[in-house]
Amino acid sequence: MTLGGGYMLPSRDGHKIAAIGLGITMKTDGKSTHDAYSLFEYAVPPETDGPPPHLHTREDESFICLAGRLDVHLGGEDFTLEHGDYLYLPRNVVHTFRNPYEEESRVISVVSPAGLEGYYQALADMPPGPKDITLIKKIMAEFGLEMRLP
Repeated sequence: MTLGGGYMLPSRDGHKIAAIGLGITMKTDGKSTHDAYSLFEYAVPPETDGPPPHLHTREDESFICLAGRLDVHLGGEDFTLEHGDYLYLPRNVVHTFRNPYEEESRVISVVSPAGLEGYYQALADMPPGPKDITLIKKIMAEFGLEMRLP
């Protein structure tokens, strides 16, 4: 629904991007925000790991937990986000997340500046089947992300 140039989307509505094994719904992107930010709703299934440890060189992230719980490792510290909790994930700090719990976790992620939507789409456009880690690292590098495996 458009509202005087803006728009409203109900929960779970938006552009679905099938990447990294999560339910990623893009709510807004750089085109809508003059590249200021993009915003995603993540649905993390029960007992699911998120991405490997990584960092962003171009953008900061914020997480707001909508439902369930999400374990986040950020810069050597561990956090458990619960309903309503907010966590700021600055650029150049290694982080990852997972949902080890029996219920789905839902999180809003604000990414500033915009651009992460292109990364997710590039991952979604990879050929089906087993994922080539060399190709994933190349895509990450194109978008200013670095994998940091222990």
